Amino acid sequence: MPQIANLTVKKNDGTTDVTYTAVVPSAGDKTPALWRNTAVGTAAAHQPTLVLSSRNNGTGSARRLEGQLVYPTTVTGTDGKVTVADKAIIGISGVIPSGMPTSDINEAVSQAMNLFVTSLVKDSFKTGYAPT
Repeated sequence: MPQIANLTVKKNDGTTDVTYTAVVPSAGDKTPALWRNTAVGTAAAHQPTLVLSSRNNGTGSARRLEGQLVYPTTVTGTDGKVTVADKAIIGISGVIPSGMPTSDINEAVSQAMNLFVTSLVKDSFKTGYAPT
């Protein structure tokens, strides 16, 4: 099993790194691991978070993984209080069959993740529309 670690990714500018700090590892099935971008916001509620959990599917023939990024936007009121005004929520879900050859699983996962980071898919999420 993978061990929790900090995650470093590029910001929207394509050059600046941002780190999601490992906060809590998963304690087992259905318990999510948690990462937080501590460089953003002044309170935990203001910081982007990533959670990733895993469990068996209903028949036990596959593993289901679910991840979710929550990216809040904050506003400062006239009283100086910072509050969360809205949140972008982006999720990913996958089912990995237990009987599938490792080489096929590796290829499927690599291709899926590489497709999700293509400019076309990213632009679709940024605009809120699928390609036409």
